[in-house]
Amino acid sequence: MFSPLTPMDWKRRAVKYYPHKVAVIDEEKEFTYKEFGQRSDQLSKALYSSGIEKGDHIAVMLPNTHYMLECFYGICQMGAVMVPLNYRLAAEDLEYIIKHSDSKMLIVDEEFTAPIEKIITRLSLEKIIIVPAEGHETTLPGIDYENFILHAIDEELPEVTIDENQLLTINYTSGTTSKPKGVMLTHRGNYMNAANFIYHLGVKHDDVYLHTLPMFHANGWGGVWSVTATGGTHVCLRKVDPPLILKLFAQHNITLLCGAPTVVNMLVNDPKAKETNIKVRPRMATAGAPPAAALIQKAQEILGLNMIHVYGLTETSPFILYNEWKDEFEAKSADEQAIIKARQGIELVFNGETMVVNQDGKAVAWDGKELGEIITRGNVVMEGYYKDPEKTAEAIRGGWFHTGDLAVTYPDGYIEIQDRAKDLIISGGENISSTEVEGVLYKHPDVLEAAVIAIPDDKWGETPKAIIVLHPNAEVTENEIITFCRSKMAHFKAPTKVEFVESLPKTATGKLQKYRLREIHWKGSKKVN
Repeated sequence: MFSPLTPMDWKRRAVKYYPHKVAVIDEEKEFTYKEFGQRSDQLSKALYSSGIEKGDHIAVMLPNTHYMLECFYGICQMGAVMVPLNYRLAAEDLEYIIKHSDSKMLIVDEEFTAPIEKIITRLSLEKIIIVPAEGHETTLPGIDYENFILHAIDEELPEVTIDENQLLTINYTSGTTSKPKGVMLTHRGNYMNAANFIYHLGVKHDDVYLHTLPMFHANGWGGVWSVTATGGTHVCLRKVDPPLILKLFAQHNITLLCGAPTVVNMLVNDPKAKETNIKVRPRMATAGAPPAAALIQKAQEILGLNMIHVYGLTETSPFILYNEWKDEFEAKSADEQAIIKARQGIELVFNGETMVVNQDGKAVAWDGKELGEIITRGNVVMEGYYKDPEKTAEAIRGGWFHTGDLAVTYPDGYIEIQDRAKDLIISGGENISSTEVEGVLYKHPDVLEAAVIAIPDDKWGETPKAIIVLHPNAEVTENEIITFCRSKMAHFKAPTKVEFVESLPKTATGKLQKYRLREIHWKGSKKVN
């Protein structure tokens, strides 16, 4: 009586037991689970009638709307593979991903069609489905989403047998290289990660979940599946707007949300934060750049949020650590509690094994001092990088996925990241490769040498700064460098600050010493080393 582990089964359960309950709230629109199920099924039928079959890949570039939720279920329940796209990427990156992923079709929000218009002649998509967006118009040739699903075949879909080890999504991440990598995530991996989400974040049928976290980002960390699994209510959020989020807290009695530390920071610093009448105490999971203890404390004191620190990567579906809160911590001061909550924590119940190892591959001492790399294995690790066996072999060695993140382990087993390997910059929860930014800088005719580092930022946690050595007699301003970068890459990747220097620190062999550049901005911080 084997039953494959797949999040698709949770939609069936939700429609069965909560048919008349509100499943999705998207601005003025509401859908019950029965209606949401019907719309997802209509999408499946429309895709099938368009020739999409099990195993085909479909790219989707949508904000957090009911359409995006419908795509996760409508595409994946028919055995096709969804390729969620980051709508903040530059046209060149999107072109690479759509081509590399072998996507046959694109479903795109009208607001984000501009970069697709630039590259459409270089794409070989069979069909483009456009979701209308108020106040936006596009010249992109495509079919209206509602018309597409409205005229779907009026018959039962052929039964699709789901193998739990088959691909559910391919999620692209730039990681620490210039070319995005396609992370292959399976039905089983998503199911197990969502089980962790449900268990450790305490998701129940009466939860009202606000989608502040982009659904394209590791499938909303599993939130797109977990809320449906328990029969909770999804509240959509097209873009992060602190005043609107605070309004929704009160309007819908939000009980749960997720977001990067930058979102937490935006909320606590909004002028209306102290005035918001929150009847319930929302639980908020945060991850990305390690959150400062002071920020966690502010979130709990100002907004009454119950902060839950988690850690993971797209390659691990994403959760592999969770900061479990113990009763004994309640006796500690608010400062001490915040410091503990800033740690990444311990293994989750369903993900498998995670540990910190030294250069010899042995577990570091549980002393909070010995530095090592976080590695993991088990149920949530990716199948590999799509069409990239070399990068896969680099990341998965000896049966363990190597995160590249450096950390220590405390006597209680709690893991805490001390630094990011390979100079990865995490700004607002988005990964930025310093080498990619440097590559763009070197294209500028006046740049002789360049180094990009992370610097602290109150809003985004950290942002890129460029330290540049110019050619002799060259004259260029900070704004000109920033504008140049923004013209050639996604704006969030471009430097926010530029410093011109006479030389860059290097070793005797000519290797750049970025830690010496970071010392100025991160003095006294673990980010330096």
